[in-house]
Amino acid sequence: MSLGITWVTGWIRLTAAVIAEHRVELITLDREIGDGDHGENLDRGFSAVIHKLDDLPADALPGDALKLVATTLISTVGGASGPLVGTAYLKAAQAVGKAEQLDGAAIVALLTAARDGVVLRGKAEVGDKTMIDAWTPAVDAAAAALADGQSETAILEAAAAAAEKGAESTEPLVARKGRASYLGERAIGHRDPGSQSSALILRAAADAAAGSGAAGDAAADAAAGSPGAA
Repeated sequence: MSLGITWVTGWIRLTAAVIAEHRVELITLDREIGDGDHGENLDRGFSAVIHKLDDLPADALPGDALKLVATTLISTVGGASGPLVGTAYLKAAQAVGKAEQLDGAAIVALLTAARDGVVLRGKAEVGDKTMIDAWTPAVDAAAAALADGQSETAILEAAAAAAEKGAESTEPLVARKGRASYLGERAIGHRDPGSQSSALILRAAADAAAGSGAAGDAAADAAAGSPGAA
């Protein structure tokens, strides 16, 4: 079974809750190697997203919800995180297009497009001590899970687990992009806040899928009469 609008909106709501829960942690991480506003900015952005989410029409598609996140983050979040994370959601929305249901291939395409959007904006690559260090392992793990014939929920779980390891892997790195790059070797031993927030976002995607289940998502779509109904 594929995942529809119920999963996407559940992912968005869970992301907002998780970012709020980890706001101080993200602020602390960013204060150590940046300007300290990452957690505050993301929390403000996703709070704004939640306020707008209920305004989605009853026939909204997954891509519509993803585009709502993108435009809201880009317009409300300052610093680098707004354009970076917003572009990730915008490219994800473009990747899924008008699809009512997202199968494994569509989910991998969504994640890949999101990662590529971050690369497009930030010009970073793996090893630069940025959110790409979480996103690229996530995309690779999702693609491998798809190739193994795993379910949509399993694909998202693989992506989340890889992102968490990727975020951890930034701790011994010297930053080559962003404000942290000015610190040189003093950034060693500190986790990149963008990679950590990316891991939280991808964990929320997996947890939202696992919480509802693909079958439960389709059933909820059908009960609501939404376009995500199978």
